[in-house]
Amino acid sequence: MNLTEKTVKENEVYKGKLLHVFCDDIELPDGNPATREYIKHVGAVCVVPVTDDGKVVVEKQYRYPFRAVLTEIPAGKLDSKEEPHLEAAERELREETGAKAEKLIYMGGFIPTCAYSDEVIHMYLATGITFGERELDEDEFLDVELVPLEDLVKDIMDGKIQDGKTQTAILKAYMLLNNK
Repeated sequence: MNLTEKTVKENEVYKGKLLHVFCDDIELPDGNPATREYIKHVGAVCVVPVTDDGKVVVEKQYRYPFRAVLTEIPAGKLDSKEEPHLEAAERELREETGAKAEKLIYMGGFIPTCAYSDEVIHMYLATGITFGERELDEDEFLDVELVPLEDLVKDIMDGKIQDGKTQTAILKAYMLLNNK
């Protein structure tokens, strides 16, 4: 069966700094009309920075939609769809944590919300970490901590870390580093 939905007309609903919302008229595979609400996103990166002694640089950051401080890995959006995600990963790591990596290994793309957004987060494992000064954005407030990789895996499995990109990237990094 052909499962493809055909765009009849794109309808922009809202364009903000982060979100670009659409409600498109579409044709379903059976020919019937429908609508699809979704968000166009420029894309993002996330980095699992692992120190030589097996600790991961993580961030504690208040996330307004959840009204809570969450544990996450360094991450951020691309400056444009054309920006190479490797460059964005290096930038976000440096800006948020002050860290630089000798080596960045691409771990693939992560689609966090396929039902209503086209966002792809490109995941990296960073090794050979050295530290310098952070360059936080004006409206960015976060604490940086070093946590053993095994402790983060346990916290994920125990449900203590709920952020999807952090869960996926940490578990992938753990598997890569342990040759599994």
